[in-house]
Amino acid sequence: MNRTWIRAAGLAALALSLSACVTVFPKTKPATLYRFQGDVVPAGPAATVRVGVARSNGSFNGAASGDRILTVTGAEVAYVADTRWAEPAVSLFDEALNRAFNANPGAARLVTRGEPSRADYSLRLDVQRFEADYDHGGHAAPKIAIDVHAVMVRASDRAVVGDQVFSVAIRAGDNRVSAIVAAFDAGVSQMLGKLVAWANAGVAAG
Repeated sequence: MNRTWIRAAGLAALALSLSACVTVFPKTKPATLYRFQGDVVPAGPAATVRVGVARSNGSFNGAASGDRILTVTGAEVAYVADTRWAEPAVSLFDEALNRAFNANPGAARLVTRGEPSRADYSLRLDVQRFEADYDHGGHAAPKIAIDVHAVMVRASDRAVVGDQVFSVAIRAGDNRVSAIVAAFDAGVSQMLGKLVAWANAGVAAG
């Protein structure tokens, strides 16, 4: 009798019996994806001369930089379950920043990396805080808190023309993911409005 054939048949029968009980890919609830636009309404007259401002290496809070929505309750840090940003938060923020500068008619024009245009200033942004803060307890609507440290340097002499920390705090309308995401969107819009206005003022001051 062919013992090799018997062994192979036994393994095949075992595999079939296991396949009836176990799936190769366990079923999990798919995460709901969100994004924030951070749209800023253009303000002020159009500048006659545009001045190049290049992004220098900055940072983004490590716990908040990925695709999970960071929440803070006292000393506890957690992420919203079954919910993700459509892209890492750091990427969404950078995209929103580019759109805000492109839409604004002021003198400061953000020069993207790889662009051959000359930059007269460099802008470093460190996003130090980007979170939903449950400061009134875990069942109340959280406060969206965003802190950004901005430094602008003149390229010609490396002089610091601006160094400021900007903070935004917006209360979500409800303790629901959709309301929290809407508050993040509003917070990013407000923050970008402050940053673009500040950059335009710095460029104008020379």
